[in-house]
Amino acid sequence: MAVLFDLLLTLLILPIALLVVIFAIEVLAAVLPTPKREHEDSPGTRPSIAILVPAHNEEKNLFATLESVKSQLWTVDHLLVVADNCADGTAGIAADFGAEVIERHDSEQQGKGYALDFGIRHLERYRPDVVIVIDADCIVEPGSIDRLAIACADSGRPVQALNLMCAPEGAGLKLRIAEFAWLVKNRVRALGLRKLGLPCQLMGTGMAFPWATISKAKVASGNIVEDLELGLSLAQQGVPPMFCPEAKVSSIFPTSSDGVNSQRTRWEHGHLGMIIQQAPGLFVSALKSRNLGLMALVLDMSVPPLALLLLMVLGAGGASGVFWLFSGAAVSATVAGSAIVILFFFVLLAWRRFARDVISLRDLAYAPVYMLQKVPLYLKYLIKRETNWIRSRRD
Repeated sequence: MAVLFDLLLTLLILPIALLVVIFAIEVLAAVLPTPKREHEDSPGTRPSIAILVPAHNEEKNLFATLESVKSQLWTVDHLLVVADNCADGTAGIAADFGAEVIERHDSEQQGKGYALDFGIRHLERYRPDVVIVIDADCIVEPGSIDRLAIACADSGRPVQALNLMCAPEGAGLKLRIAEFAWLVKNRVRALGLRKLGLPCQLMGTGMAFPWATISKAKVASGNIVEDLELGLSLAQQGVPPMFCPEAKVSSIFPTSSDGVNSQRTRWEHGHLGMIIQQAPGLFVSALKSRNLGLMALVLDMSVPPLALLLLMVLGAGGASGVFWLFSGAAVSATVAGSAIVILFFFVLLAWRRFARDVISLRDLAYAPVYMLQKVPLYLKYLIKRETNWIRSRRD
């Protein structure tokens, strides 16, 4: 009987172990050196560009964003701000800066996806070669617009810039750990996929699209992770996004506890919803169509946020360890123990290679405490899942 229960427990733990293996492969690929690609030495001609900035009550952040963008534009380029359901001075600030501004007011259809669709429909009169989406609270690093536009035009595919969230100066340990987790997800794992020749997820900002692709895409959506959904949809259509780490956009985590909590809840509940509701069907679709790009994105999406993955692995290890102590059956404990070792090793490898200037190893050791503090967030998903797009409160 103990052997049978051990087998059943092992079967329950194996999917968690598989998620750890996917994570490890991505980190390992990111760390290993790869030869320089030929096209990186001979970039193509810069296409015409439209910058699309969806903005909801962003009067405090918008000027810095537009300033970081405008210096990189040519006279033939277009800068469009969608003031979406704004109750502040967002539209006026954008107009004073010299951007074209369109205002959208719709109390029923709320969310960034609807704002993007509104802007894209407006851009039909210009039909730029490339549309680049920049969030209204981001700073675009010099040269990034050119890199995104050229890579997009050359490949004919959507292109995602490196998108980083940074802890503000003097931030506490919780935000610095959050910055590390964000870096692992958006830089390390995306770079690993790129080195494996695979596509990456869209990250919401710093996204470049060929006009022929984005003008036909189904963007209007109230999904709270509209970027994740759009990237998977494009992969189904045979144009999966590619990662361009040479282009970079960055923003700052909110410092208010309300802002941090609402932002984190929206992201992580949306991600979990996509895993549970869409991952199985998309995986079957990828198998049937032999769509390697879509399959890679589904597997990558199936890896939950790092804190939850740690909770799952440690929970599996604890359950199998207790069972081993009382029964002596060790297969499940061996699988779970191996997953714990692999996960911790590759988290440390990612830190050593990419994040030693972000957080010290001593501070990173407090990550399990941070992880436990997020348990209520995941329990809330089971009780009252967040489904509405809510702007994070910022100082």
